[in-house]
Amino acid sequence: MPFSGLAKTFADSHYVVIGVPYDVTSSYRSGSRFGPAALREASLNIETYSLRSETDLEEIGIADMGDIHVVSDPGEMVERIRLVVTDVVRAGKVPILLGGEHLITLGAIKALSNDVAVIDFDAHLDLRETYMGEEYSHATFMRKVAEIVSPKNIFYVGIRAVSKDELEFSRERGLTFVDARGVRNVKSDELAQNLRSRLAGFSKIYLTVDADVLDPAYAPAVGNPEADGLSPDDVLTLISGICDERVVGMDLVEIAPHYDTGITSTLGARIIFEAICAIEKSRKHVSKHF
Repeated sequence: MPFSGLAKTFADSHYVVIGVPYDVTSSYRSGSRFGPAALREASLNIETYSLRSETDLEEIGIADMGDIHVVSDPGEMVERIRLVVTDVVRAGKVPILLGGEHLITLGAIKALSNDVAVIDFDAHLDLRETYMGEEYSHATFMRKVAEIVSPKNIFYVGIRAVSKDELEFSRERGLTFVDARGVRNVKSDELAQNLRSRLAGFSKIYLTVDADVLDPAYAPAVGNPEADGLSPDDVLTLISGICDERVVGMDLVEIAPHYDTGITSTLGARIIFEAICAIEKSRKHVSKHF
């Protein structure tokens, strides 16, 4: 069952979907290992035309290469993801990872150059040095990302659940974040413009979306739900506004589908659809000027 049901070959596609059914370090509600299958199923029932981007997914080359074979060791899992994403990027494709827990993002970032900007839609900072005795964890991965790329390359959106140590680390290192209240206090279009301005100096962008950035009223089936979150319109407007031809990869993580009746997976699939359509619209616009 390929994502979106629009199965094309690797050679004929610009976007490559890869499932990572991994949730070994989940600390509250496990089950995100079922996320890739749920996202694929939900994607089959969504209309393919984006009114936001005026782009039809049916006209875009998307290949679904199935799932990475998982192992229990978190460090080895990160390395497997790095190897797969490296091959996809070297082929000139854009990897779209379906999680799985948020640790998978670290593997993708390890496959990219250190000048990439990382945009993280998330309720949490995930900057702990270790968590529950683990160096590699969904709660520590961004601290390791900040060792690969400059902390000034990292931008969070929707933060609302932090520890004091994480907050101090982010301020000391210069990580940028807009908390959930900050998102709600500014019109989404204006905030998207502000983020675009901050990203103007980067030639490469990686987008990671933790489904818990959304309020549990809209997305209850996540590993670590946090109240006081964003609305679907907030997230979709911002993602549509900042995704362009510079996006070299993205992931959507932390959907644990057994905690609802399919609401969260449907929204997650829509987020991926809109991100791809926004990137493709930008690519076509740029190509017309060459």
